[in-house]
Amino acid sequence: MFDFDVTKMIIVGIVALAVIPPKDLPRVMRTVGQTIGKMRRMASEFQGQFMEAMREVEREADLESVKKEFQSISDTAKIDTSFDPVGMVRDDMTKAVAASGGAPEAGASEAAALDPALPGIGQSEIALAHPEPAATVAAEAKEAEPEAHAAPKSAAE
Repeated sequence: MFDFDVTKMIIVGIVALAVIPPKDLPRVMRTVGQTIGKMRRMASEFQGQFMEAMREVEREADLESVKKEFQSISDTAKIDTSFDPVGMVRDDMTKAVAASGGAPEAGASEAAALDPALPGIGQSEIALAHPEPAATVAAEAKEAEPEAHAAPKSAAE
């Protein structure tokens, strides 16, 4: 803090000895020592508070840099919300139908009429699909009806 070397300290001691009587010198030295101790403690406390503030600023700056890094990663990782694969396929199919000369084939509309749960499936794909269990049971019941009506007639005869 102050640039004190040995010669300056000796000069201050001689002046203090000339101004302060020897019987009061121990009390003055004790008071000076206590005052210097208080000043050192205050300086140390100030330095500690200053260093804590600097660490806090560094943490906030580091936190801010981490936030910026996460934001840049988030921006980079965002998926384009306009990406619509179903819409793209629909547009491609519409363009293909328009390029082939007009209306879609009758087979596709028949397939949709046969099985409305499967829109857009072609005739060949329906032929390959297994029939639904309910349809199979209904077909077997219709086949069994004529036999059931025929059996009571023969028993009555």
